[in-house]
Amino acid sequence: MANFYLDNPSLKHHLQHPLMKRIVELKERNYTEAAKYDYAPVDFEDAIDSYEKVMEIAGEVIGETVAPNAEDVDAQGPQMINNRAIYAPGTVENLKATTQAGLMGLSMPRRYNGLNFPMVTFIMTSDIAARADAGFCNLWALQDCAETLYEFGDEEQRRQFIPRVCEGETMSMDLTEPDAGSDLQAVMLKATYDEAENCWRLNGVKRFITNGDADIHLVLARSEEGTKDGRGLSMFIYDKRDGGVNVRRIENKMGIKGSPTCELTYKNAKAKLCGQRKLGLIRYVMSLMNGARLGIMAQATGLSEAAYREALAYAKERKQFGKTIIEFPAVYEMVSNIKARLDASRAILYETARFVDMYKVLEDIEKERKLDETEKAELKKYKKLADAFTPLGKAMTTEYANQNAYDCVQVHGGSGFMKDYPCERIYRDARITNIYEGTTQLQVVAAIRHVLIGVYLSQMKVYQSMTLNPALDGLKVRLAKMTEIYEQITPQVADTKDNEYIDFQARRLVECAGHIILGYLLLLDADRNYEAFIHSAEVYIQSGETEVYKIQSFIHRFNRDQLDSWKIKA
Repeated sequence: MANFYLDNPSLKHHLQHPLMKRIVELKERNYTEAAKYDYAPVDFEDAIDSYEKVMEIAGEVIGETVAPNAEDVDAQGPQMINNRAIYAPGTVENLKATTQAGLMGLSMPRRYNGLNFPMVTFIMTSDIAARADAGFCNLWALQDCAETLYEFGDEEQRRQFIPRVCEGETMSMDLTEPDAGSDLQAVMLKATYDEAENCWRLNGVKRFITNGDADIHLVLARSEEGTKDGRGLSMFIYDKRDGGVNVRRIENKMGIKGSPTCELTYKNAKAKLCGQRKLGLIRYVMSLMNGARLGIMAQATGLSEAAYREALAYAKERKQFGKTIIEFPAVYEMVSNIKARLDASRAILYETARFVDMYKVLEDIEKERKLDETEKAELKKYKKLADAFTPLGKAMTTEYANQNAYDCVQVHGGSGFMKDYPCERIYRDARITNIYEGTTQLQVVAAIRHVLIGVYLSQMKVYQSMTLNPALDGLKVRLAKMTEIYEQITPQVADTKDNEYIDFQARRLVECAGHIILGYLLLLDADRNYEAFIHSAEVYIQSGETEVYKIQSFIHRFNRDQLDSWKIKA
Protein backbone atom coordinates (compact mmCIF):
# COMPACT_ATOMS: atom_id res chain seq x y z
CA MET A 1 0.00 0.00 0.00
CA ALA A 2 1.02 3.63 -0.48
CA ASN A 3 2.09 6.10 2.18
CA PHE A 4 -1.18 7.95 2.74
CA TYR A 5 0.60 11.22 3.53
CA LEU A 6 3.24 11.26 0.80
CA ASP A 7 0.81 10.28 -1.96
CA ASN A 8 -1.47 13.23 -1.16
CA PRO A 9 0.29 16.59 -1.82
CA SER A 10 -2.75 18.60 -0.70
CA LEU A 11 -1.98 17.64 2.90
CA LYS A 12 1.45 19.25 2.77
CA HIS A 13 -0.16 22.28 1.12
CA HIS A 14 -2.41 22.80 4.14
CA LEU A 15 0.36 22.07 6.63
CA GLN A 16 2.33 24.96 5.12
CA HIS A 17 -0.44 27.55 5.26
CA PRO A 18 0.85 31.06 6.18
CA LEU A 19 -1.14 31.16 9.47
CA MET A 20 0.77 28.11 10.69
CA LYS A 21 3.75 30.29 11.55
CA ARG A 22 1.72 32.23 14.13
CA ILE A 23 0.04 29.08 15.44
CA VAL A 24 3.37 27.32 16.01
CA GLU A 25 4.98 30.39 17.58
CA LEU A 26 2.17 30.53 20.14
CA LYS A 27 1.95 26.79 20.66
CA GLU A 28 5.70 26.59 21.33
CA ARG A 29 5.68 29.69 23.56
CA ASN A 30 8.14 31.31 21.18
CA TYR A 31 10.22 28.09 21.18
CA THR A 32 11.19 28.30 24.84
CA GLU A 33 10.49 24.58 25.46
CA ALA A 34 13.55 23.60 23.42
CA ALA A 35 15.67 24.23 26.49
CA LYS A 36 13.68 21.69 28.51
CA TYR A 37 12.81 18.99 25.98
CA ASP A 38 15.36 17.78 23.46
CA TYR A 39 12.59 16.93 20.96
CA ALA A 40 11.00 20.40 21.10
CA PRO A 41 11.63 22.58 18.00
CA VAL A 42 14.03 25.50 18.07
CA ASP A 43 12.24 27.48 15.32
CA PHE A 44 9.36 27.32 12.85
CA GLU A 45 11.25 25.38 10.20
CA ASP A 46 12.29 22.80 12.80
CA ALA A 47 8.66 22.48 13.95
CA ILE A 48 7.31 21.97 10.42
CA ASP A 49 10.03 19.40 9.77
CA SER A 50 8.91 17.50 12.90
CA TYR A 51 5.28 17.64 11.83
CA GLU A 52 6.09 16.34 8.38
CA LYS A 53 8.17 13.47 9.75
CA VAL A 54 5.33 12.41 12.04
CA MET A 55 2.80 12.75 9.20
CA GLU A 56 5.02 10.49 7.09
CA ILE A 57 5.05 7.92 9.88
CA ALA A 58 1.27 8.21 10.19
CA GLY A 59 0.88 7.85 6.44
CA GLU A 60 3.01 4.73 6.41
CA VAL A 61 1.34 3.03 9.39
CA ILE A 62 -2.15 3.83 8.14
CA GLY A 63 -1.35 2.88 4.56
CA GLU A 64 0.50 -0.32 5.44
CA THR A 65 -1.56 -1.58 8.40
CA VAL A 66 -4.94 0.14 8.83
CA ALA A 67 -5.96 0.18 5.16
CA PRO A 68 -5.22 -3.51 4.48
CA ASN A 69 -7.18 -4.48 7.61
CA ALA A 70 -10.26 -2.41 6.73
CA GLU A 71 -12.26 -5.05 4.86
CA ASP A 72 -11.69 -7.77 7.48
CA VAL A 73 -12.55 -5.39 10.32
CA ASP A 74 -15.73 -4.39 8.52
CA ALA A 75 -16.70 -8.04 8.02
CA GLN A 76 -15.84 -9.21 11.56
CA GLY A 77 -16.62 -6.20 13.72
CA PRO A 78 -16.38 -6.22 17.52
CA GLN A 79 -17.94 -8.92 19.71
CA MET A 80 -19.58 -8.78 23.13
CA ILE A 81 -18.05 -11.29 25.55
CA ASN A 82 -18.89 -11.26 29.27
CA ASN A 83 -20.36 -7.75 29.08
CA ARG A 84 -17.26 -6.38 27.39
CA ALA A 85 -16.77 -5.09 23.82
CA ILE A 86 -13.89 -6.98 22.21
CA TYR A 87 -12.32 -5.38 19.14
CA ALA A 88 -11.85 -7.28 15.89
CA PRO A 89 -8.28 -8.66 15.53
CA GLY A 90 -7.50 -6.08 12.83
CA THR A 91 -8.56 -3.26 15.12
CA VAL A 92 -6.26 -4.54 17.87
CA GLU A 93 -3.42 -4.58 15.35
CA ASN A 94 -4.28 -1.06 14.19
CA LEU A 95 -4.29 0.35 17.74
CA LYS A 96 -1.01 -1.36 18.54
CA ALA A 97 0.64 -0.02 15.37
CA THR A 98 -0.52 3.57 15.85
CA THR A 99 0.46 3.54 19.53
CA GLN A 100 3.92 2.14 18.81
CA ALA A 101 4.35 4.81 16.13
CA GLY A 102 3.76 7.51 18.76
CA LEU A 103 0.52 8.76 17.23
CA MET A 104 -1.38 9.01 20.50
CA GLY A 105 -1.39 12.28 22.38
CA LEU A 106 -0.23 14.35 19.42
CA SER A 107 -1.76 17.61 20.65
CA MET A 108 -1.16 17.11 24.37
CA PRO A 109 1.56 19.13 26.17
CA ARG A 110 4.98 17.54 26.55
CA ARG A 111 4.72 17.55 30.34
CA TYR A 112 2.01 14.87 29.99
CA ASN A 113 4.11 12.86 27.48
CA GLY A 114 2.42 14.38 24.45
CA LEU A 115 4.07 15.94 21.40
CA ASN A 116 2.49 19.41 21.76
CA PHE A 117 1.50 19.46 18.08
CA PRO A 118 -1.17 21.87 16.79
CA MET A 119 -4.74 20.72 16.21
CA VAL A 120 -4.09 20.96 12.45
CA THR A 121 -1.72 17.96 12.63
CA PHE A 122 -4.11 15.93 14.78
CA ILE A 123 -6.92 16.61 12.30
CA MET A 124 -4.61 15.76 9.42
CA THR A 125 -3.87 12.36 10.91
CA SER A 126 -7.62 11.81 11.34
CA ASP A 127 -8.13 12.76 7.69
CA ILE A 128 -5.50 10.17 6.68
CA ALA A 129 -6.95 7.50 8.98
CA ALA A 130 -10.52 7.99 7.71
CA ARG A 131 -9.38 7.44 4.14
CA ALA A 132 -8.20 3.99 5.22
CA ASP A 133 -11.01 3.02 7.61
CA ALA A 134 -13.60 5.45 8.96
CA GLY A 135 -14.48 3.06 11.79
CA PHE A 136 -10.90 2.98 13.05
CA CYS A 137 -10.73 6.76 12.71
CA ASN A 138 -13.43 6.94 15.39
CA LEU A 139 -11.35 4.97 17.90
CA TRP A 140 -8.13 6.83 17.16
CA ALA A 141 -9.69 10.31 17.01
CA LEU A 142 -11.55 9.96 20.32
CA GLN A 143 -8.24 10.58 22.06
CA ASP A 144 -9.22 14.21 21.40
CA CYS A 145 -11.46 13.85 24.48
CA ALA A 146 -8.18 14.39 26.32
CA GLU A 147 -8.28 17.97 25.00
CA THR A 148 -11.46 18.54 27.03
CA LEU A 149 -9.92 16.84 30.06
CA TYR A 150 -6.85 19.07 29.70
CA GLU A 151 -8.97 22.19 29.33
CA PHE A 152 -11.42 21.61 32.19
CA GLY A 153 -9.93 18.97 34.50
CA ASP A 154 -7.73 19.78 37.48
CA GLU A 155 -3.98 19.15 37.54
CA GLU A 156 -4.32 15.86 39.41
CA GLN A 157 -6.77 14.57 36.79
CA ARG A 158 -4.53 15.70 33.96
CA ARG A 159 -1.53 13.90 35.41
CA GLN A 160 -3.57 10.77 36.11
CA PHE A 161 -5.29 10.36 32.76
CA ILE A 162 -3.55 12.24 29.93
CA PRO A 163 -0.28 10.23 30.02
CA ARG A 164 -2.38 7.06 29.78
CA VAL A 165 -4.00 8.37 26.60
CA CYS A 166 -0.57 9.23 25.21
CA GLU A 167 0.47 5.63 25.93
CA GLY A 168 -2.44 4.23 23.91
CA GLU A 169 -5.48 3.97 26.17
CA THR A 170 -8.76 4.81 24.45
CA MET A 171 -11.49 7.30 25.38
CA SER A 172 -15.21 7.80 24.89
CA MET A 173 -17.73 10.55 25.52
CA ASP A 174 -20.87 9.14 27.11
CA LEU A 175 -23.60 11.66 26.35
CA THR A 176 -26.72 10.22 24.73
CA GLU A 177 -29.39 8.08 26.38
CA PRO A 178 -32.50 6.22 25.17
CA ASP A 179 -34.60 9.36 25.76
CA ALA A 180 -31.88 11.96 25.23
CA GLY A 181 -30.38 12.05 21.75
CA SER A 182 -30.16 15.47 20.12
CA ASP A 183 -31.87 16.91 23.21
CA LEU A 184 -29.08 16.45 25.75
CA GLN A 185 -30.94 18.56 28.31
CA ALA A 186 -33.06 15.44 28.86
CA VAL A 187 -30.09 13.37 30.17
CA MET A 188 -31.12 11.54 33.36
CA LEU A 189 -28.13 9.32 34.24
CA LYS A 190 -27.89 10.06 37.95
CA ALA A 191 -24.78 11.27 39.78
CA THR A 192 -24.82 11.19 43.58
CA TYR A 193 -22.03 12.07 45.96
CA ASP A 194 -20.75 9.25 48.18
CA GLU A 195 -19.66 10.92 51.42
CA ALA A 196 -18.12 7.74 52.85
CA GLU A 197 -15.88 7.10 49.83
CA ASN A 198 -15.39 10.78 48.93
CA CYS A 199 -16.36 10.17 45.31
CA TRP A 200 -19.32 10.39 42.93
CA ARG A 201 -21.46 7.40 41.92
CA LEU A 202 -23.16 7.08 38.54
CA ASN A 203 -26.33 5.07 37.87
CA GLY A 204 -28.34 4.73 34.68
CA VAL A 205 -28.09 3.89 31.00
CA LYS A 206 -26.20 5.43 28.10
CA ARG A 207 -26.96 4.56 24.47
CA PHE A 208 -25.22 4.93 21.11
CA ILE A 209 -21.83 5.45 22.77
CA THR A 210 -18.99 5.33 20.27
CA ASN A 211 -16.16 3.11 21.56
CA GLY A 212 -18.37 2.55 24.61
CA ASP A 213 -16.01 0.13 26.37
CA ALA A 214 -13.12 2.59 26.36
CA ASP A 215 -10.53 2.86 29.11
CA ILE A 216 -11.46 6.41 30.11
CA HIS A 217 -14.92 7.97 29.75
CA LEU A 218 -16.18 11.55 29.90
CA VAL A 219 -19.76 11.23 31.16
CA LEU A 220 -22.63 13.71 31.18
CA ALA A 221 -24.83 13.07 34.22
CA ARG A 222 -27.49 14.77 36.34
CA SER A 223 -25.84 15.90 39.57
CA GLU A 224 -28.54 18.29 40.81
CA GLU A 225 -31.54 16.50 42.25
CA GLY A 226 -34.94 17.81 41.15
CA THR A 227 -33.66 19.49 37.95
CA LYS A 228 -34.83 18.66 34.44
CA ASP A 229 -32.77 20.94 32.20
CA GLY A 230 -29.15 21.54 31.25
CA ARG A 231 -28.41 23.50 34.40
CA GLY A 232 -28.57 20.31 36.46
CA LEU A 233 -25.92 18.45 34.44
CA SER A 234 -22.23 18.00 35.25
CA MET A 235 -19.35 16.20 33.58
CA PHE A 236 -17.57 13.26 35.17
CA ILE A 237 -14.54 11.11 34.48
CA TYR A 238 -15.07 7.36 34.72
CA ASP A 239 -12.06 5.01 34.81
CA LYS A 240 -12.75 1.51 33.49
CA ARG A 241 -10.25 0.15 36.05
CA ASP A 242 -12.73 1.04 38.80
CA GLY A 243 -15.53 -1.12 37.35
CA GLY A 244 -19.25 -0.53 37.63
CA VAL A 245 -20.06 -0.14 33.92
CA ASN A 246 -21.08 -3.01 31.66
CA VAL A 247 -21.84 -3.25 27.97
CA ARG A 248 -25.49 -4.22 27.61
CA ARG A 249 -25.28 -4.56 23.84
CA ILE A 250 -23.23 -3.62 20.77
CA GLU A 251 -25.39 -1.99 18.12
CA ASN A 252 -25.65 -3.73 14.73
CA LYS A 253 -24.84 -0.79 12.47
CA MET A 254 -24.96 -0.05 8.77
CA GLY A 255 -21.34 1.15 8.71
CA ILE A 256 -18.22 2.09 10.71
CA LYS A 257 -18.40 -1.48 11.97
CA GLY A 258 -14.91 -1.56 13.46
CA SER A 259 -15.98 1.01 16.04
CA PRO A 260 -18.20 -0.58 18.73
CA THR A 261 -21.29 1.52 19.41
CA CYS A 262 -22.55 0.41 22.81
CA GLU A 263 -25.42 0.61 25.22
CA LEU A 264 -23.96 0.89 28.71
CA THR A 265 -25.35 0.27 32.18
CA TYR A 266 -23.89 2.28 35.04
CA LYS A 267 -24.36 0.59 38.43
CA ASN A 268 -22.94 2.63 41.27
CA ALA A 269 -19.89 3.38 39.11
CA LYS A 270 -17.20 5.43 40.82
CA ALA A 271 -16.41 8.73 39.06
CA LYS A 272 -14.62 12.06 39.47
CA LEU A 273 -16.22 15.45 38.86
CA CYS A 274 -14.55 17.23 35.93
CA GLY A 275 -14.62 20.99 36.33
CA GLN A 276 -17.49 22.66 38.18
CA ARG A 277 -20.94 21.32 38.89
CA LYS A 278 -23.84 22.43 36.67
CA LEU A 279 -21.56 23.33 33.72
CA GLY A 280 -21.49 19.87 32.17
CA LEU A 281 -23.74 20.64 29.23
CA ILE A 282 -23.68 24.42 29.21
CA ARG A 283 -19.91 24.69 28.86
CA TYR A 284 -17.98 21.42 28.80
CA VAL A 285 -20.06 19.30 26.43
CA MET A 286 -20.45 22.20 24.03
CA SER A 287 -16.65 22.43 23.87
CA LEU A 288 -16.33 18.65 23.65
CA MET A 289 -18.84 18.41 20.81
CA ASN A 290 -17.24 21.24 18.85
CA GLY A 291 -13.99 19.29 18.95
CA ALA A 292 -15.83 16.12 17.96
CA ARG A 293 -17.52 17.92 15.07
CA LEU A 294 -14.15 19.02 13.76
CA GLY A 295 -13.10 15.37 13.98
CA ILE A 296 -16.18 14.29 11.98
CA MET A 297 -15.27 16.90 9.36
CA ALA A 298 -11.89 15.16 9.07
CA GLN A 299 -13.58 11.77 8.90
CA ALA A 300 -15.91 13.00 6.14
CA THR A 301 -13.00 14.49 4.21
CA GLY A 302 -11.02 11.25 4.46
CA LEU A 303 -14.04 9.33 3.17
CA SER A 304 -14.34 11.78 0.27
CA GLU A 305 -10.66 11.16 -0.50
CA ALA A 306 -11.26 7.41 -0.54
CA ALA A 307 -14.37 7.82 -2.74
CA TYR A 308 -12.48 10.00 -5.22
CA ARG A 309 -9.58 7.59 -5.54
CA GLU A 310 -11.84 4.58 -5.98
CA ALA A 311 -14.03 6.34 -8.56
CA LEU A 312 -11.08 7.68 -10.54
CA ALA A 313 -9.21 4.36 -10.58
CA TYR A 314 -12.29 2.41 -11.72
CA ALA A 315 -13.24 4.99 -14.36
CA LYS A 316 -9.74 4.82 -15.83
CA GLU A 317 -9.75 1.01 -15.97
CA ARG A 318 -13.31 0.14 -16.94
CA LYS A 319 -13.94 -0.03 -20.70
CA GLN A 320 -17.30 0.18 -22.42
CA PHE A 321 -18.07 0.71 -26.10
CA GLY A 322 -14.35 0.52 -26.91
CA LYS A 323 -13.05 3.20 -24.53
CA THR A 324 -12.53 3.83 -20.83
CA ILE A 325 -15.58 5.26 -19.12
CA ILE A 326 -13.62 8.29 -17.84
CA GLU A 327 -13.85 9.56 -21.42
CA PHE A 328 -17.65 9.84 -21.26
CA PRO A 329 -18.98 13.27 -20.15
CA ALA A 330 -21.52 11.69 -17.80
CA VAL A 331 -18.68 10.00 -15.93
CA TYR A 332 -15.95 12.62 -16.01
CA GLU A 333 -18.48 15.18 -14.77
CA MET A 334 -19.21 12.99 -11.73
CA VAL A 335 -15.52 12.37 -11.01
CA SER A 336 -14.68 16.06 -11.40
CA ASN A 337 -17.46 17.02 -9.00
CA ILE A 338 -16.23 14.46 -6.45
CA LYS A 339 -12.74 15.99 -6.67
CA ALA A 340 -14.04 19.55 -6.37
CA ARG A 341 -16.19 18.71 -3.34
CA LEU A 342 -13.22 16.86 -1.80
CA ASP A 343 -10.86 19.82 -2.21
CA ALA A 344 -13.53 22.21 -0.94
CA SER A 345 -14.13 19.99 2.10
CA ARG A 346 -10.43 19.89 2.87
CA ALA A 347 -10.19 23.66 2.48
CA ILE A 348 -12.84 24.40 5.12
CA LEU A 349 -11.60 21.55 7.34
CA TYR A 350 -8.14 23.05 7.71
CA GLU A 351 -9.36 26.65 7.78
CA THR A 352 -11.55 25.69 10.74
CA ALA A 353 -8.73 23.74 12.39
CA ARG A 354 -6.46 26.77 12.14
CA PHE A 355 -9.11 28.98 13.73
CA VAL A 356 -9.50 26.45 16.55
CA ASP A 357 -5.74 26.25 17.03
CA MET A 358 -5.46 30.02 17.32
CA TYR A 359 -8.14 30.56 19.93
CA LYS A 360 -7.37 27.42 21.96
CA VAL A 361 -3.68 28.20 22.31
CA LEU A 362 -4.43 31.79 23.27
CA GLU A 363 -6.91 30.61 25.91
CA ASP A 364 -4.20 28.29 27.23
CA ILE A 365 -1.65 31.10 27.35
CA GLU A 366 -4.20 33.27 29.18
CA LYS A 367 -4.09 30.77 32.06
CA GLU A 368 -0.35 31.45 32.38
CA ARG A 369 -0.23 35.23 31.94
CA LYS A 370 -2.23 38.25 30.82
CA LEU A 371 -2.64 38.55 27.07
CA ASP A 372 -1.47 41.72 25.36
CA GLU A 373 -3.93 43.76 23.29
CA THR A 374 -2.96 42.07 20.01
CA GLU A 375 -3.46 38.64 21.55
CA LYS A 376 -6.82 39.61 23.04
CA ALA A 377 -7.99 40.75 19.61
CA GLU A 378 -6.75 37.52 18.04
CA LEU A 379 -8.53 35.42 20.66
CA LYS A 380 -11.83 37.23 20.10
CA LYS A 381 -11.52 37.04 16.32
CA TYR A 382 -10.59 33.39 16.00
CA LYS A 383 -13.03 32.14 18.62
CA LYS A 384 -15.87 33.80 16.74
CA LEU A 385 -14.66 32.31 13.45
CA ALA A 386 -14.21 28.84 14.95
CA ASP A 387 -17.72 28.97 16.44
CA ALA A 388 -19.13 29.94 13.04
CA PHE A 389 -17.08 27.66 10.80
CA THR A 390 -17.50 24.48 12.87
CA PRO A 391 -21.24 23.95 12.22
CA LEU A 392 -20.94 25.23 8.65
CA GLY A 393 -18.00 22.94 7.94
CA LYS A 394 -19.62 19.94 9.61
CA ALA A 395 -22.76 20.39 7.54
CA MET A 396 -20.99 20.90 4.20
CA THR A 397 -18.26 18.26 4.50
CA THR A 398 -20.54 15.48 5.72
CA GLU A 399 -23.21 16.12 3.10
CA TYR A 400 -20.43 16.09 0.50
CA ALA A 401 -19.02 12.84 1.86
CA ASN A 402 -22.41 11.24 1.35
CA GLN A 403 -22.78 12.63 -2.17
CA ASN A 404 -19.23 11.61 -3.09
CA ALA A 405 -19.73 8.08 -1.79
CA TYR A 406 -23.02 7.87 -3.70
CA ASP A 407 -21.38 9.04 -6.92
CA CYS A 408 -18.45 6.67 -6.39
CA VAL A 409 -20.86 3.73 -6.30
CA GLN A 410 -22.61 5.12 -9.38
CA VAL A 411 -19.34 5.29 -11.32
CA HIS A 412 -18.82 1.60 -10.52
CA GLY A 413 -22.30 0.72 -11.78
CA GLY A 414 -23.49 -2.72 -10.74
CA SER A 415 -20.03 -3.56 -9.38
CA GLY A 416 -20.40 -0.76 -6.84
CA PHE A 417 -23.31 -2.62 -5.25
CA MET A 418 -21.08 -5.62 -4.57
CA LYS A 419 -18.74 -6.14 -1.65
CA ASP A 420 -15.90 -6.83 -4.09
CA TYR A 421 -15.06 -3.11 -4.16
CA PRO A 422 -14.32 -0.75 -1.24
CA CYS A 423 -16.88 1.80 -2.47
CA GLU A 424 -19.69 -0.28 -0.96
CA ARG A 425 -18.09 0.06 2.51
CA ILE A 426 -17.26 3.74 1.94
CA TYR A 427 -20.92 4.37 1.06
CA ARG A 428 -22.14 2.73 4.28
CA ASP A 429 -19.49 4.42 6.42
CA ALA A 430 -20.26 7.89 5.06
CA ARG A 431 -23.93 7.75 5.95
CA ILE A 432 -23.43 8.35 9.68
CA THR A 433 -21.28 11.47 9.28
CA ASN A 434 -24.18 13.86 8.76
CA ILE A 435 -26.10 12.29 11.67
CA TYR A 436 -23.83 11.88 14.69
CA GLU A 437 -22.32 14.69 16.73
CA GLY A 438 -25.31 16.73 15.62
CA THR A 439 -27.33 16.15 12.45
CA THR A 440 -27.02 18.54 9.53
CA GLN A 441 -30.33 20.01 10.65
CA LEU A 442 -28.82 20.84 14.06
CA GLN A 443 -25.71 22.30 12.41
CA VAL A 444 -28.04 24.63 10.50
CA VAL A 445 -29.65 25.68 13.79
CA ALA A 446 -26.16 26.57 15.09
CA ALA A 447 -25.01 28.21 11.85
CA ILE A 448 -28.04 30.37 11.10
CA ARG A 449 -27.15 32.68 13.99
CA HIS A 450 -23.87 33.48 12.25
CA VAL A 451 -25.78 34.18 9.04
CA LEU A 452 -28.09 36.60 10.84
CA ILE A 453 -25.36 38.49 12.75
CA GLY A 454 -23.15 38.75 9.67
CA VAL A 455 -20.13 36.63 10.62
CA TYR A 456 -20.08 34.73 7.32
CA LEU A 457 -20.61 37.85 5.22
CA SER A 458 -17.81 39.62 7.07
CA GLN A 459 -15.42 36.76 6.36
CA MET A 460 -16.48 36.63 2.71
CA LYS A 461 -15.48 40.31 2.47
CA VAL A 462 -12.10 39.48 4.05
CA TYR A 463 -11.46 36.81 1.42
CA GLN A 464 -12.75 39.10 -1.32
CA SER A 465 -10.30 41.85 -0.33
CA MET A 466 -7.21 39.66 -0.74
CA THR A 467 -4.91 40.30 -3.70
CA LEU A 468 -4.67 37.16 -5.82
CA ASN A 469 -3.06 35.90 -9.01
CA PRO A 470 -4.63 37.91 -11.90
CA ALA A 471 -5.40 34.59 -13.62
CA LEU A 472 -8.07 34.09 -10.93
CA ASP A 473 -9.83 37.42 -11.53
CA GLY A 474 -12.70 35.86 -13.48
CA LEU A 475 -13.56 33.42 -10.71
CA LYS A 476 -13.17 36.13 -8.11
CA VAL A 477 -15.70 38.34 -9.92
CA ARG A 478 -18.19 35.48 -10.00
CA LEU A 479 -17.75 34.90 -6.27
CA ALA A 480 -18.24 38.63 -5.66
CA LYS A 481 -21.56 38.44 -7.51
CA MET A 482 -22.57 35.39 -5.44
CA THR A 483 -21.67 37.37 -2.31
CA GLU A 484 -23.93 40.22 -3.44
CA ILE A 485 -26.82 37.79 -3.88
CA TYR A 486 -26.22 36.38 -0.39
CA GLU A 487 -26.12 39.92 0.98
CA GLN A 488 -29.50 40.64 -0.65
CA ILE A 489 -31.44 37.51 0.29
CA THR A 490 -30.30 37.33 3.93
CA PRO A 491 -32.20 40.44 5.08
CA GLN A 492 -35.12 39.45 2.87
CA VAL A 493 -35.56 36.46 5.20
CA ALA A 494 -34.31 37.99 8.45
CA ASP A 495 -36.36 41.18 8.24
CA THR A 496 -39.62 39.23 8.42
CA LYS A 497 -38.89 38.65 12.14
CA ASP A 498 -40.90 35.46 11.67
CA ASN A 499 -39.04 32.67 13.48
CA GLU A 500 -40.89 29.86 11.73
CA TYR A 501 -40.20 31.36 8.31
CA ILE A 502 -36.53 31.99 9.18
CA ASP A 503 -36.19 28.39 10.35
CA PHE A 504 -37.79 27.20 7.09
CA GLN A 505 -35.30 29.14 4.96
CA ALA A 506 -32.32 28.61 7.30
CA ARG A 507 -30.80 25.66 5.47
CA ARG A 508 -30.89 27.53 2.17
CA LEU A 509 -29.13 30.55 3.68
CA VAL A 510 -26.50 28.38 5.40
CA GLU A 511 -25.85 26.38 2.23
CA CYS A 512 -25.58 29.62 0.28
CA ALA A 513 -22.94 30.87 2.74
CA GLY A 514 -21.17 27.51 2.49
CA HIS A 515 -20.97 27.51 -1.31
CA ILE A 516 -19.51 31.00 -1.34
CA ILE A 517 -17.02 30.52 1.52
CA LEU A 518 -15.78 27.19 0.17
CA GLY A 519 -15.43 28.82 -3.24
CA TYR A 520 -13.27 31.58 -1.78
CA LEU A 521 -11.14 29.05 0.11
CA LEU A 522 -10.51 27.08 -3.08
CA LEU A 523 -9.59 30.32 -4.81
CA LEU A 524 -7.02 31.00 -2.07
CA ASP A 525 -5.67 27.47 -2.47
CA ALA A 526 -5.35 28.04 -6.22
CA ASP A 527 -3.51 31.30 -5.53
CA ARG A 528 -0.91 29.40 -3.50
CA ASN A 529 -0.75 26.42 -5.88
CA TYR A 530 -2.44 27.18 -9.19
CA GLU A 531 -1.85 23.88 -10.96
CA ALA A 532 -3.03 21.74 -8.05
CA PHE A 533 -6.29 23.56 -7.33
CA ILE A 534 -7.46 25.52 -10.39
CA HIS A 535 -9.52 22.61 -11.76
CA SER A 536 -11.42 22.13 -8.49
CA ALA A 537 -11.85 25.90 -8.05
CA GLU A 538 -13.41 26.24 -11.51
CA VAL A 539 -15.69 23.21 -11.13
CA TYR A 540 -16.77 24.06 -7.58
CA ILE A 541 -17.47 27.75 -8.22
CA GLN A 542 -19.45 26.87 -11.37
CA SER A 543 -21.57 24.40 -9.39
CA GLY A 544 -21.84 26.69 -6.37
CA GLU A 545 -22.95 29.58 -8.58
CA THR A 546 -25.80 27.45 -9.90
CA GLU A 547 -26.88 26.54 -6.36
CA VAL A 548 -26.77 30.16 -5.18
CA TYR A 549 -29.00 31.26 -8.07
CA LYS A 550 -31.42 28.42 -7.28
CA ILE A 551 -31.58 29.50 -3.63
CA GLN A 552 -32.09 33.13 -4.66
CA SER A 553 -34.94 32.13 -6.98
CA PHE A 554 -36.63 30.00 -4.33
CA ILE A 555 -36.51 32.75 -1.69
CA HIS A 556 -37.64 35.46 -4.13
CA ARG A 557 -40.58 33.40 -5.33
CA PHE A 558 -41.63 32.03 -1.96
CA ASN A 559 -44.54 33.73 -0.25
CA ARG A 560 -44.78 33.45 3.54
CA ASP A 561 -48.41 32.39 3.12
CA GLN A 562 -47.20 29.28 1.26
CA LEU A 563 -45.55 27.90 4.39
CA ASP A 564 -48.65 25.99 5.46
CA SER A 565 -48.67 24.10 2.15
CA TRP A 566 -45.38 22.43 3.17
CA LYS A 567 -46.81 21.01 6.38
CA ILE A 568 -47.89 17.38 6.41
CA LYS A 569 -51.55 17.17 7.21
CA ALA A 570 -52.70 14.46 9.64
